[in-house]
Amino acid sequence: MDEALLRSLAPGVLGILVRRGADFAAAEDAVQDALVEAVRVWQADPPRDPKGWLVTVAWRRFLDATRADTARRRREGLVDEEPAAGPVPDTDDSLQLYFLCAHPSLTPSSAVALTLRAVGGLTTRQIAQAYLVPEATMAQRISRAKRTVSDVRFDQPGDVATVLRVLYLVFNEGYSGDVDLAAEAIRLTRQLATSITHPEVAGLLALMLLTDARRAARTAPDGSLVPLAEQDRSRWDTRQIAEGVHLLQTALARDRVGEFQAQAAIAALHADAARAEETDWVQIVEWYDELVRLTDNPVVRLNRAVAVGEAEGARAGLAALAELEDSLPRHTAVAAYLHERDGDLGTAARLYADAAHQAPNLAERDHLTRQAARLNAELSR
Repeated sequence: MDEALLRSLAPGVLGILVRRGADFAAAEDAVQDALVEAVRVWQADPPRDPKGWLVTVAWRRFLDATRADTARRRREGLVDEEPAAGPVPDTDDSLQLYFLCAHPSLTPSSAVALTLRAVGGLTTRQIAQAYLVPEATMAQRISRAKRTVSDVRFDQPGDVATVLRVLYLVFNEGYSGDVDLAAEAIRLTRQLATSITHPEVAGLLALMLLTDARRAARTAPDGSLVPLAEQDRSRWDTRQIAEGVHLLQTALARDRVGEFQAQAAIAALHADAARAEETDWVQIVEWYDELVRLTDNPVVRLNRAVAVGEAEGARAGLAALAELEDSLPRHTAVAAYLHERDGDLGTAARLYADAAHQAPNLAERDHLTRQAARLNAELSR
């Protein structure tokens, strides 16, 4: 694919969208989306009329964005018309709501889905992405859960394990998604930790603190993502790291290792390395092996493949990756990274472009697009 051609066509496509009535900023975003799509598909199927293709795709993206913005403004208008809220009690019942939604009459997966939707404020699509299922499937699951609890008394709170799973997913969405829910998840987990002594509660709080400690370094001033290996570690929150490590050590001393403690141990090993090159990848692989034993989660196996690639070389990482379904979220991005580490820049560039198209949010999409462009530039020299 000719990147110079893309760069030369972009201003003309932008001008056409503006002349059709598109706002300049929205037109720029639409053209950027079209360029990302071009990077993904042109190499295998170049269009006969590149400019016409870009105009068509960009205009469709502009219309989709405009419709979404109109719908959002309509929802906001309805909220503004609601009467002002009355007085509220000083007590915080949020954590109690989490327990009540995790009702014993529900399966753990249904209880988590219902709580995320009803209390956590996540959309059905966000919950479906977390569970690796289609949105329609998750919508049905939530509807069934609502019907199940519609006629029951909420006097039998759910168990701790289900509530921890909800808090973990809320934190993950807050940390990497469009809505900032991470601080609320940490606050509620702290509240839970003060009320019960449970090694996995401490493990989850440690994991949250160790992960959130890197927040300031995760993005550049322009909003672009900064990979872990390239982050300025002086910007990591050492106070949060110290607290997280202390909580983890206390939990591990009880010799009842669970998945949140194992994940926190991996985060602690990253935090312990003053430079990326000093990361103890061998020990991280060992903790991933423990996580696989505890959960047999395909996403854990995907992350383990990356760790194996760092500890034993890219070929070993690719071999571990080959054992997994390529439909897993971020599978393509991991494959691109490992192929680049293995020196296969052409395959890596193609896979980065594919991964950009599959990215769940704008920040990841832009990062992966830049990776593809960087490798394509190297290949053209």
